[in-house]
Amino acid sequence: MIARLAEIIARLDELGFTYGSTRISLWRALMVIIVVAGMMVVARFASMAVRHVFRRLTRLDATEQLLGEKLMAIAVWIVCFLFGMDILGISLTALTVFSGAFGLAIGFGLQKTFGNLLAGIILLMDRSIKPGDVIAITVGSTSTVGQVKRIGLRAVSVITRDKTEFLIPNENLMINQVENWSYSTKDVRLKIPVGVDYGTDIDFAEKLMLQAARETPRVMKKPAPTVWMTALGENAIQFEIQIWIDDPEDGIGDVKSEVLKRLWRIFRDNGVKIPFPQREIRVVAPNGGPAADNNDPPLANAD
Repeated sequence: MIARLAEIIARLDELGFTYGSTRISLWRALMVIIVVAGMMVVARFASMAVRHVFRRLTRLDATEQLLGEKLMAIAVWIVCFLFGMDILGISLTALTVFSGAFGLAIGFGLQKTFGNLLAGIILLMDRSIKPGDVIAITVGSTSTVGQVKRIGLRAVSVITRDKTEFLIPNENLMINQVENWSYSTKDVRLKIPVGVDYGTDIDFAEKLMLQAARETPRVMKKPAPTVWMTALGENAIQFEIQIWIDDPEDGIGDVKSEVLKRLWRIFRDNGVKIPFPQREIRVVAPNGGPAADNNDPPLANAD
């Protein structure tokens, strides 16, 4: 069996040519493919094993586990690359011929790739953005609130409340301003504008607004909700209900809606009116004078 295998290898090695001191044959090409595929499989399984080990280190938080996984994964791939080079008998000094071209490729073609890789590591090290954080992102001209699900080597995965997932390059989060709602604390203050009729008792209206805010389940007890009068508007007295929540990852639209629905019922039960714009329209005659009143008697016909 061994002799038969050696004969097959010899025949495959004959199908080739010699360039200088290097033998290029079908057997050597197969060896390169086998070694590269084997090293990729080994590196992938080793990375999965490293990930499993770090997930079991409960004394580390999620950010420290993720940072350790990324650094060890990079180290595993480097070791597998060097080991594969050694199996193929390729000396690292032979790669110096391609160092100039490789450097240009990094400088131009892979600049963004390496920039995103380093930016992802820095984000994990300084903990400015962590998995689970709620951040405000701007996509085009629209600002969207989403939760960070994963920080990868190239991009950060942010998922919104409508299950739309954005992949934002790490470098963008490094150089642009990011609004992190849970950087040091998850407590977020929400402002809900409300208008009441000018004939309303403002102290009584404030009391009802506070009642609606306190009865909403997601509204925090401390800090307590507050109500501010913000303006004497054109059609209404303008107020602002300020509430605090500690779970922004569950969204902010629903808690605002719940406060407003409770307030509507309380206003209705207590006779507090919510005004609506009213306009008075005056019709002017073409000659600039006032239009004739419909109740005026008709003009007499001349003889």
